Amino acid sequence: QVQLVESGGGFVQPGESLSLSCKIFGNIFSINAMGWYRQDPGKQRELVGRFTPLGRIYYGGSAKGRATIHRDNAKSVLDLQMTNLQPEDAAVYYCRGLRDGVEYWGNGTLVTVSL
Repeated sequence: QVQLVESGGGFVQPGESLSLSCKIFGNIFSINAMGWYRQDPGKQRELVGRFTPLGRIYYGGSAKGRATIHRDNAKSVLDLQMTNLQPEDAAVYYCRGLRDGVEYWGNGTLVTVSL
């Protein structure tokens, strides 16, 4: 069984940075394509960044250039650091993994960006 639990969301002002963390419960070495996504209410879920099959990280969407993902296998966490946050970055941020063809998602953590 795989369980993903996000944390670190909160309120930030424009221009600030934020770190999110995804705690992975289960055999982390059996989970592939781990990544971060985000979704603003009323909009489609958007890729922030994910690991490719070759172990590189692909960053997508408007967060590209401001997002950094780091996976720590020893701690079973997947971290996301975002810099220069803007109001359009406000969303629920989700952690996602894939194992044996099954997608696993966390419940998300809310990021609010406002003055």
